[in-house]
Amino acid sequence: MKLPRPRILVSYGLAAAAFFLLLWVRPPLQSSKLPPAKDFDILDRAIEHIRDDYVNETNPLQTMEGAFRGLIGALDPASAYLSSELTARASSRRLERLYDIGLAAYKRPGAFPVVVAVVEGSPAEKAGIQPGDAVSAVDDRSTLVWSHNEFRFALKSEKPAPVKLRLIHENETLEKTVDRYAPYPAPVAWTAEPGTAGIVRIHHLFSGAMDAFRTIVLPQVAGRKNTLILDLRGCREGEIEEARGLVNLFLKSPRAGTFEKKGGIKTVWACPAEPVLPDVPLVVWVDPATMGPAEIAAGVLRDFKRATVVGTPTAGLTAEQKLLPLDAGDGLLLTVGAFTLASGEALFEKGLTPDVKIGPGKKTGADYLEKTKGLPGSRRP
Repeated sequence: MKLPRPRILVSYGLAAAAFFLLLWVRPPLQSSKLPPAKDFDILDRAIEHIRDDYVNETNPLQTMEGAFRGLIGALDPASAYLSSELTARASSRRLERLYDIGLAAYKRPGAFPVVVAVVEGSPAEKAGIQPGDAVSAVDDRSTLVWSHNEFRFALKSEKPAPVKLRLIHENETLEKTVDRYAPYPAPVAWTAEPGTAGIVRIHHLFSGAMDAFRTIVLPQVAGRKNTLILDLRGCREGEIEEARGLVNLFLKSPRAGTFEKKGGIKTVWACPAEPVLPDVPLVVWVDPATMGPAEIAAGVLRDFKRATVVGTPTAGLTAEQKLLPLDAGDGLLLTVGAFTLASGEALFEKGLTPDVKIGPGKKTGADYLEKTKGLPGSRRP
């Protein structure tokens, strides 16, 4: 339904005013040589051209939503503008219980999300989705202007309802309807592996993961002298506090890293408890789907020479974030802190470089085991 032209003009005016106020009261994202008045003049002229010359009658509210996406998306890969539906999902106290399709993807500004890993046995794998595929639409909505986290929450649901995906696979466009499932039957699993203290697979780092570690893993590795493999491949979600708990199992430090916040303020990230596995040799496996808190844990363990990291470079989504609900039910997921290792190495937007790299095409557990053979593991200095 088309709005009467006077209402369109008023709506555009309000939208322009709101957008201008955002630019005016908050610090600029990048330094600008233009004075604020000229910036607003450019914005005003752009809106005027859209209103008068664009081929279709536009909805100012949708245009404003796109402006918010662009504004927040220009900050960093982790920050996001979320619709009311996605804000409700992001606000869930039990994110690990939401249904998902079982893929990990990384979304860069101005590009489609690219699949970096597919969970074995998941609906995504059964649908034939492969690493390297680009997801151009979710339920007929283009993903091009979405943020990384907007895409992430769009794949989740409170119900096991299917989701429609449009994929680009080797220059071919495919349409797939993919079921959702409960992706995390357990946060942690331990499996025996000859010549090692076993492989600990960390599926997520949400609340309760370290309680599960203590219950499931500690009885299996107590007293062992050989290397324990900590498998963080595909561990793409969780909480920073659980990452602290994971690191603190293996080392103690009053300053394991810092979060740099607005104004250059640095808050110390400490691991103050006595470790329960201080001397077990440790190898950590990572891949492109090792994201967020899992990247922090792997980075700190490597930084303190407590572990040898094997795998591929990670994405660098090591942000402390805050969800800010807006009046209409939508929200802003903003980065309020960027993680830096105790050595001074920044992980945010740069990622973690493994000590031992897995070459192209070598992505299976067998390939990781082959690279792990002969590694002495790393003990506490």
